[in-house]
Amino acid sequence: MNFITSLALIAVAYAILYVIALLFVDCDLRLAWAEKFGKPTDCLAGKVVWITGASSGIGEHISLALARAGVKLVLSARREHELERVKQNCLKIGKNLTEEDILILPMDMTAVENHSECFHQVISHFGQLDILVNNAGRSQRANWEDIDLAVDKEMFDLNVFGVLSLSRIAVKYFMKMKVGHIVVTSSLVGVNATPFPFSASYAGAKHALHGYFNALRSEKILSNINVTLLCPGPVFSNFLAESFTDRPGEKFGKAVQPTDRRMSVERCGHLCAVAIANKLNEAWISLLPYIPLCYIFVYYPNIGDHMMRLLGPNFFLKIRDTQVKMETKTE
Repeated sequence: MNFITSLALIAVAYAILYVIALLFVDCDLRLAWAEKFGKPTDCLAGKVVWITGASSGIGEHISLALARAGVKLVLSARREHELERVKQNCLKIGKNLTEEDILILPMDMTAVENHSECFHQVISHFGQLDILVNNAGRSQRANWEDIDLAVDKEMFDLNVFGVLSLSRIAVKYFMKMKVGHIVVTSSLVGVNATPFPFSASYAGAKHALHGYFNALRSEKILSNINVTLLCPGPVFSNFLAESFTDRPGEKFGKAVQPTDRRMSVERCGHLCAVAIANKLNEAWISLLPYIPLCYIFVYYPNIGDHMMRLLGPNFFLKIRDTQVKMETKTE
């Protein structure tokens, strides 16, 4: 057997093992490796982490996962009473955390004029900030052509411009400190070419986040400022009911079904915390079949395109939301 043949066999064996591995994980392989062999979340103990959108869902469970590791927290969202509930739960499981170690800071991400004052309150309370986790946001269900432009603007105000505003304040602070970590909760929808139809404004906003924060990472690559993009797929939360539609001010209003193929928010929060602890550039987090689909659509786009044409958009919607049906308009 000559060298070329041996090399080809090794490549084929590697590809087969890679595909098999994807069938047994609920995240991308780099994150799966980090969970098994990387830094534990305990390495973040004592650090100050500010989490927006912390009152429910993924943000709440990132907070709980970090509290369990002994992280000092700033919890932000609009609903102060829900933040208080999250704080008390964090204190119950927190590693040596006291009341003073968790700051409740109510804020509206779209009120960018208040961001500097909120940031000042964090520094005044803790004297430092180590990690900013931008988690606030809403999803969407709508046909592309029916979406009112005002909805796109609302989506970008919350999911993009609010995130940029707060992150730019944080980055300037981190540059003075010569260290820091920006974390952004994006979505598998934001990963290039992945099939999530009927969420156009949401997809556009998440793609924008990837563009902005990949650019930030490239500019700070030689510094101690890290950027992590968290890309969860569907989870069991109230995200669907709160989703935008095609009309301004309207909520989708439908609840997630127990039969939906979704990850628990507890598991998602843990994996997000692992990605943060290991300073991963990007983390894909979801149950089957989303992770293999992402690999196909990103690395084999021609195959992905044929799959989309063969199966149709409602097939991919049904994987995500078993009881949601959208009209596919061709004329």
